[in-house]
Amino acid sequence: MKEEKVLIDAVLCFLVKDNQVLLARKAKKIGAGCWSGYGGGIDDGETEIQSMIRELKEESGIIAKEESLEKVAIIDFHNTKSDGEKFICKVHIYLVNNWIGEPRETEEMLTPTWFDVAKLPFGEMMPSDKDWLPQLLCGKKMIASAYLGPFQETLLAKTEIIYVENFD
Repeated sequence: MKEEKVLIDAVLCFLVKDNQVLLARKAKKIGAGCWSGYGGGIDDGETEIQSMIRELKEESGIIAKEESLEKVAIIDFHNTKSDGEKFICKVHIYLVNNWIGEPRETEEMLTPTWFDVAKLPFGEMMPSDKDWLPQLLCGKKMIASAYLGPFQETLLAKTEIIYVENFD
């Protein structure tokens, strides 16, 4: 039986270069088997930025500097578990355009692959990604809410998006 992970506050980033975005297959936890950006939970005492830099290094071997991270979204993922219990995970999303190192496969993230931003594998990604990721990769910033079913395999309602200039 699959474990349903509950995460409340998280970060996620997408490395971008030359009209391409780096995705890797999640090996476990939320979104296991799906193509995704890099990220995870914010540890106690960490800032969003510290967490993002740590997660990126742990999951890909890539080192990013704070100034290379651009915050582009805050998305509340409203998750319904198989027992009907609900939880919200607030995810702070960043684009990274400058880094040190080459992406490598890790225990958590498999097969790092560059995809053309116009040809993303949405059929093999989390179901709400198609609603917000293309806009982020085209320069939009947003605050959004996505509504997902058990194991984040289905979209239960339309993703709500509000475009913003910044996050002050």
